[in-house]
Amino acid sequence: MHIAYSALQQSTTDNQYNEMPQPDHEPLLRFQAYQEVCNKYNKEIAEIQKYIPGWIPAFR
Repeated sequence: MHIAYSALQQSTTDNQYNEMPQPDHEPLLRFQAYQEVCNKYNKEIAEIQKYIPGWIPAFR
């Protein structure tokens, strides 16, 4: 059992550097992207809010 566990630990450590952003950082990256898009399209958002007061783009 120890050999199997050691083998799994080694492969996990080796693959650690090949992964994309860590899951812990994903919510922060998603929020930063949301802010950038809102800043980019702030004029369009303001136009929509004239007809639908309080409307904001959905954050997923």
